Amino acid sequence: MSTRQAVVAGYFYEADAGRLQQHIEQLLSADTAPPDDFPRALIVPHAGYIYSGSTAAYAYRCLLADPDRIKRVLLIGPAHRVYLKGMAIPSVDRFATPLGEVPLDREALDLVAKLPGVQVSDEAHREEHSLEVQLPFLQTVLNDFTLVPVVVGGADADQVAAVIDALGTDAHTLVVISSDLSHFLDYREAQQIDTATCEHILGKSTALKGEEACGARGINGLMASKQGRALEVSLLHACNSGDTAGTPNRVVGYAAFALH
Repeated sequence: MSTRQAVVAGYFYEADAGRLQQHIEQLLSADTAPPDDFPRALIVPHAGYIYSGSTAAYAYRCLLADPDRIKRVLLIGPAHRVYLKGMAIPSVDRFATPLGEVPLDREALDLVAKLPGVQVSDEAHREEHSLEVQLPFLQTVLNDFTLVPVVVGGADADQVAAVIDALGTDAHTLVVISSDLSHFLDYREAQQIDTATCEHILGKSTALKGEEACGARGINGLMASKQGRALEVSLLHACNSGDTAGTPNRVVGYAAFALH
């Protein structure tokens, strides 16, 4: 079996399995109450854990109530490393992190491969962090699950929505959209722009721009999907790197949402 190895362990999160597990459990242990309803979809940031891990934990804490409910995760994130027209799925069988290997749902990937705008490209996945950083959290809060990883490049909302509609209506499938918000603004300007972006997401906008959220195409696709249109959106937490581990003059924005 072929495996996509972790590439940002030791950079975005701890490379040592014990320290990584301890860090995630610490982040999840914060005394905040998750929504009453179990989520069908999450929007989660993807920076280094010291920057956005506390915000991501707000989303993943929602899954602790029933770690056996989710059997498959459709994980969608933006392409940072390669130019990509449309969307890319991998050919490998597993994705690895320091916490172990996650099996891919090859049957679901074969289905997705037939949809417009989807190509098979291991290169698009090889160094992409937006998906990888979600996996240790998922491995911690869920029991047995398979993964359908999709990297999004120049895809429109309807193309992404078609992928979500093909798999996300299954009651045991969780959709996770990986996205940060604004990038490299000063603290006050970032707060203003990110607050507006969060309002757009709560209003189910399908027209977010890349400067508002780097995973805008994934979010737009979620909101354009049948599932996105039917679900309620709640903001769980928002901050920026100036609140966590960065300087206030050049920050990145983060927010976590649940759809239920």
